[in-house]
Amino acid sequence: MAAETTRAYLDACSYAHALNVAQDSYRASNESLRLVTAQEKAGSVGRFDVERAAAAATARAAIPSLEAQHQAALFELAALLGSTPADIPLAAQQCTKPPAAVALPVGDGASLLRRRPDLRQAERQLAADTARIGVATAALYPKISLGGSGNFFRNDSVRGNDSLSFSVGPLLSWSFPNVSVARARIRQAEAQGDASLAAFDGAVITALKQVEQALSNAAREQERLSILGEARTRSQRAFDFATARYRAGSVGLLDVLVAQTALLDARAAEAASLQRLSSLRVDLFKSLGGGWRDIEA
Repeated sequence: MAAETTRAYLDACSYAHALNVAQDSYRASNESLRLVTAQEKAGSVGRFDVERAAAAATARAAIPSLEAQHQAALFELAALLGSTPADIPLAAQQCTKPPAAVALPVGDGASLLRRRPDLRQAERQLAADTARIGVATAALYPKISLGGSGNFFRNDSVRGNDSLSFSVGPLLSWSFPNVSVARARIRQAEAQGDASLAAFDGAVITALKQVEQALSNAAREQERLSILGEARTRSQRAFDFATARYRAGSVGLLDVLVAQTALLDARAAEAASLQRLSSLRVDLFKSLGGGWRDIEA
C-alpha cells in the first residue's frame, strides 16, 4: 500500500512534468509558426514554408493524453489515501517534478529483506511447522502418574507413642500411547517442515531475484536518463545555432524545423524516462521491503 501510494504520487509529479514539457514545446513550435507566417505575409517566404512549419508543430497532440494521465494518477492517489478526488493533497496537485530518490542503505542486506511481508510469513510458517515436530515427538512418551500412599497401623506389641507407625511408598503408573499414530504424526510434521523450508528457500531466492532485477533496471534507466539529458542539451544548442543562422540567412527553414523536432523529441523522451525511473525506484523499494530509514547504515 505504501509503495503503490508512492507510485501514484510520483506518477502525478512525472506526468505534470511531462505535461509542462509538452506545453513548452507547443509554445516553441507555435512561436516558430507565428514567425514563419509573419514572414510569409511580408513576402520573404512562401506558403510551402508555412505549411511545413505548421506540420512540425505536433507537440499539441501529446497534451490531452498527458493531462488525462496526470488526472488519473491524482485520482489513483486519492483512492489509495481513502479520500475523494476533491480531497487530493495540495502537494500532489502542485508537484511538477518527481523528488530525488532516497539513498539506498549500506550495511546488512538481510535485515532489509526480512522486512518483506512474504519472507516474514514464510519464516513464521517454518517456525510453526518446526514447532509441530516437537509437539508430535512429545506424544511418544508414556503418560506417567506419580503419587504416594500413607498407612497408619497399630502394633499391639508396642506400648506408648511408638505404637503408631507411618509408611510411605511411591506409586508409579503409566500407559503408552498409540505409537504408530504418534510416529505418523511426526512424519507428517517433518514433511510439512520440509515443505515449509523449501517454500522459505524459494521465497528468499525470489526476493533476491527481484532485488537484482530492480537494482539493474533502476541503474540502467538512470544511465539512460543521463544520456537523454545530454542529448537534450545538445539538441537545444543545435536548435539555437540553427535559429541564429536562419535569421542570418545562412540556412533554410527546413534546418530549423529539423533541429526543433529533434529538440522536442529529446525533451519528451527525457520526461518519459524520468517517469519510468520513478516507478522503477518504487519497485526497488518494494523488493527491499522498504522502511530502511529506521535502519542504521
